[in-house]
Amino acid sequence: MEQEAEIDRLPIDLLAHIFLMITSFTDLAQASGVCRKWKQGVKQALARRQTLSFAGFKMDDDSTARLVHHAYSLKELDISRSRWGCQITDNGLCQISLAKCVSNLTSISLWGITGITDKGVVQLITRANSLQHLNVGGTFITDESLSAIADSCPRLKSIVLWSCRQVTETGLFVLVSKCRKLESINVWGTRVPLDCFIGLLTIRPALQIKPQGLPLNVMLPVV
Repeated sequence: MEQEAEIDRLPIDLLAHIFLMITSFTDLAQASGVCRKWKQGVKQALARRQTLSFAGFKMDDDSTARLVHHAYSLKELDISRSRWGCQITDNGLCQISLAKCVSNLTSISLWGITGITDKGVVQLITRANSLQHLNVGGTFITDESLSAIADSCPRLKSIVLWSCRQVTETGLFVLVSKCRKLESINVWGTRVPLDCFIGLLTIRPALQIKPQGLPLNVMLPVV
């Protein structure tokens, strides 16, 4: 009789612990296809993950959403645009918003994803009530997204709006007024006038507006 391989004797919990150390989603997909036991181990590994970063991977809506839906313990989600490009759209964000882990997320990065709009961001943010850190820099969001963030994320501590040139001072005032735990905001590259930031500090004097010193002596580029 053919002798059972040593690795096949490992319990699923131990397999899941091993798979938890694998960062390549391609490798996880291949491991999942080895046998039923390994597939279950990969699922358990994903369920234990507290962080998922797709930076460096060329992901699409369906594959990204599928992985997030398996990550029940997820706290930090990074689907920033990578050098390989990103195919995430509003449809992908809407799919992700239905995952059970979304309400427990404390950090989300959508940096540089140009295929998303307010539609997808609002859908995702309205369910991320535990959010503390958000990066939407380099996207085309408007005040509509800022309003949703202000209404849905009372625990927000930091937000990156780097080069979000469609947000206005109206949206920023709503955000800062409602997010009372907000400590830091990155507005480099926006088109908001200098007086707006002085007004924001009037509302929340301890707010850190990046780049440092901006409200006093640095004017944002408007090109």
